Amino acid sequence: MIKAYSLAELFTALKEPLSENLSIGLVPTMGALHEGHASLVTTAKKSCNFVITSVFINPTQFTNQDDLINYPKTENHDIALLNSLGCDLVFFPNASEIYTKDYHFPGIELGFLDQTMEGNSRPGHFQGVCQVVYRLFELTKPNKAFFGLKDFQQVSVIQFMVKHFNLPIEIIPCETCRNESGLALSSRNLRLTEEQKIEALILFNTLIEARKNTREMKPSEVKRKAEESISQSKLKLEYIEIVNPTTLENLKETWCEHARMCIVAYAGEVRLIDNMEIRE
Repeated sequence: MIKAYSLAELFTALKEPLSENLSIGLVPTMGALHEGHASLVTTAKKSCNFVITSVFINPTQFTNQDDLINYPKTENHDIALLNSLGCDLVFFPNASEIYTKDYHFPGIELGFLDQTMEGNSRPGHFQGVCQVVYRLFELTKPNKAFFGLKDFQQVSVIQFMVKHFNLPIEIIPCETCRNESGLALSSRNLRLTEEQKIEALILFNTLIEARKNTREMKPSEVKRKAEESISQSKLKLEYIEIVNPTTLENLKETWCEHARMCIVAYAGEVRLIDNMEIRE
């Protein structure tokens, strides 16, 4: 596996796959890799000749500086995991390599995608996401890029961005990976105590219960019941929304196909997100 820390090293590593017209797959990450990331890399290996994993904690998508400072960093572990998966190239840039003085992001108007749920809770977050993903696409020139659906709204935003700029890249959404109890795998889980990991299972259990309730209840009723469930736990709820999976419009009175429930709650200081399709 090739390790690139600079743009020069990245470009050198890409000469051969680009000259041979190999299909390139990109898995963008912020590191602290786990089995969820491993699943993305494995999926990429099945459909691409050359797989790149980027590891970059992007400062422009953090609205909470404490969250940025405390984000876990596990470089040696990440390298070992990626090497075991047969990843072809890992790219470890720093901010000055990504955001060079002459780089200019063209900007994008996201509309409602940037005003609901995470966009409402974290103003500017998705502009930062678009900025870094656009830059990574520009640098690595992938044919396909792989993203986990745990960050469901992020996937919607990136799909919109690719269509907006008419980029020749296929976005591959991959299902959320969970541990044996149902907890969604996340780099932030490293900051949870064992007790908090058990408490956090209320997110998964609430989603499963919501899926059952769609048979007899309206979206507003399912949401209210889910809020009651979280309120009885030790987690501090930030929001629950049931949305149209394409437009992210909030559903209240009627269902649509593939309606998705999205939950954000805090276990102590750790912000947890989860979601699930609750209406087939």
